[in-house]
Amino acid sequence: MRYGVTLAIMGLIGGSMLLADDKDKPMPVPGIGPIGEVKAVASGFRFTEGPAVDAKGQIFFTDIPNNRIHAISLDGKCSVFMEDTNGCNGLMFNPQGQLIACQGGASKLIAIDPITKKVTMLADQFESKPFNSPNDLVIDQQGGIYFTDPSFRGPGKQPKEGVYYVRPDGQVTLVTNEHAKPNGVLLSMDEKTLYVLYSGKPAFVSYPIVAPGKIGPGTVHENVTQPGDGLTMDKKGNLYLTQPRLKAIHVLSPDGKTLGMINVPENPSNCVFGGPDMKTLYITAQTSVYAAPMNVEGHRFGMRSAR
Repeated sequence: MRYGVTLAIMGLIGGSMLLADDKDKPMPVPGIGPIGEVKAVASGFRFTEGPAVDAKGQIFFTDIPNNRIHAISLDGKCSVFMEDTNGCNGLMFNPQGQLIACQGGASKLIAIDPITKKVTMLADQFESKPFNSPNDLVIDQQGGIYFTDPSFRGPGKQPKEGVYYVRPDGQVTLVTNEHAKPNGVLLSMDEKTLYVLYSGKPAFVSYPIVAPGKIGPGTVHENVTQPGDGLTMDKKGNLYLTQPRLKAIHVLSPDGKTLGMINVPENPSNCVFGGPDMKTLYITAQTSVYAAPMNVEGHRFGMRSAR
């Protein structure tokens, strides 16, 4: 099936009209974007993942097979930030300015000093067993860290794939292990809801947060029909879910309704807002990182804005 037709069908299924023009290109999501072409800003990698934005709006991302973390400055220059990362995947800056990373190859959650590159281990086990392969994370206002632990790589010592919470004091608790292959993870703006995007089925689940690290029964979003990877959020609370099989970003309203799709040239793995005004959506996708100019501003997690 041609891709433009697929997008039109997905838009109808989700309850919103998503039209393609005569050249088989999807229209922008109304009021959201993109407002320009989705362009590659860095290429030549093996598999890009884990984009994170710092206080200035610069983007950091991982090239997992090459064991590197790269940075894209505000002037668009891409450079190597760190070598020998041991399979680092998901990234996010904490309020102290440290880069928190899911070190999948070593089955650890670590903190990286952006100046000295010193690495501090934050968590490496639960109930005396090593994690499987920490994948993606989100940091709450208390400084606690939710992260997913599928068995994509790593030693796989946990009996089930799960989502964990690391308290600021270092204590680790299991949040949920009810579904296989937890991948992307995010919080709502008020931090009353935890979102988990699964690579298996069901694909997208929202959980009410009872207390930091504790959740209630989840709700499966039936309009997300494909396995996903990473996700991000704008300041309106809209969610951006990467859909690798569709080569698209599935955009949802805060109440979970489909708003539309954003086409990506390669299969997307993750995304984050960045740039000086936080109005550029950066998308990691296979061999490249793409940038899409947007109407909306991105929401920052785990850190205060520099502006």
